[in-house]
Amino acid sequence: MVRAPAPVGAPGGRGWLLRLVIAFGFAQGAVSMARPAVSYRALSVGADERAIGVITAVYALLPLFVAVPLGRRTDHGRCAPLLVAGVVLISAGCALSGTSGSLPELAAWSGVMGLGHLCFVIGAQSIVARRSAPDEQDRNFGHFTIGASLGQLAGPVAAGLLVSGQGGEMARTSALALLVSAAAAAVSFTSLWRIEARTARGATATRRSARVPVHRILRTRGVPAGIFISLAVLSATDVLTAYLPVIGEERGITPTVIGLLLSLRAAATIACRLVMTPMIRWLGRTVLLTVTCLLGGLLCAGIALPVPVWGLALMLAALGFCLGVGQPLSMTTVVRAAPDEARSTALALRLTGNRLGQVAAPATAGLIAGVAGTAAPFVMLGALLVGAAGLGLRKSGGTPPAVPPPGTGNSTGTGAGAEVGRRPSARDAAPPVRAASKSPKVTEPSHESFPDSA
Repeated sequence: MVRAPAPVGAPGGRGWLLRLVIAFGFAQGAVSMARPAVSYRALSVGADERAIGVITAVYALLPLFVAVPLGRRTDHGRCAPLLVAGVVLISAGCALSGTSGSLPELAAWSGVMGLGHLCFVIGAQSIVARRSAPDEQDRNFGHFTIGASLGQLAGPVAAGLLVSGQGGEMARTSALALLVSAAAAAVSFTSLWRIEARTARGATATRRSARVPVHRILRTRGVPAGIFISLAVLSATDVLTAYLPVIGEERGITPTVIGLLLSLRAAATIACRLVMTPMIRWLGRTVLLTVTCLLGGLLCAGIALPVPVWGLALMLAALGFCLGVGQPLSMTTVVRAAPDEARSTALALRLTGNRLGQVAAPATAGLIAGVAGTAAPFVMLGALLVGAAGLGLRKSGGTPPAVPPPGTGNSTGTGAGAEVGRRPSARDAAPPVRAASKSPKVTEPSHESFPDSA
């Protein structure tokens, strides 16, 4: 009987998780403050809807090409250096965006900011995966993403309070907001201590000889669904952050109110993640993910309607609650479905999907906005989320996982730490063969690696 490997550094309390959440909160807060400020700075130098879409897409373009190599490196080494590199790049991207005076420069430094965010997130998610026991992953990933929500709550409010005026005045105040966001990112350094276990390097050394092909990871049941749902949810959040200021300009809503509306959405996401564990017990992962994606799609499309500010606030609060489910559950799905020796690479593939969405969705949104108006991108996001809900519903109708006979080494039962339907890793002691097969070739499992999950 093969048991799941013990998480690295699991003993010793959860102080590491609290410090990681604090660091992530400041890093994400800096990015969430900088991105609306970049949009306002671009508007102050004459950008239109298409230019805003391009700048927003560049934020994700460079990370799109480096995510998988960074994941490979993290699988075979330590994670903490990526956190440090991420904070440095975020601070540099924010500060240099505040001093740039042209659209190409804004786009370039926005890409640096996106690369820093990617480095931080890959390192942080890999630490959570390594230091969490299987039965703690939903809770720990949920708490980890609270850091992101806290940053998304504070960042837009700060940007809205600092950015004001029109033309030259907006250029000055948006530059100030970007410099303040650079300082906020640097505060993350105060929490980046003793986050990664000292045994991490030795624990990962056993994985150096096992390089799992990317196509094998992508063919694992649960991984593609988790990637697409994460892509849809993050694209909605990303385009909402970038285009709500444009909606505000069109409807006469001040930057301060737009910042409060974006923070209201983030606050609802925090509330969702605080109660996510009981919701999973009550509804199950598949139903919860399907329902929230469907409602989120309808609410996104509703933003296109000319509703008053109070109606927009109600829709954004409900939308924030619905969008709070997708990210942590997709992380757990990918971590449990992927081979043990390729978890960081699988998480990087998930982030690659996210960045692909962040490139394609804003660029498409810019084209749609240029043709059909600034409200049209929200209808596109609604359709994307409804598609994610359909994928979750289709997944729920799959065949229940077969229970392998005792001694095959594919399951340890249903208790904490069981890995039902997992592809055997290179460290498994039992030979990964079926009972009735005489071939040494490992056969793809025909059931879901992570049942009741999208």
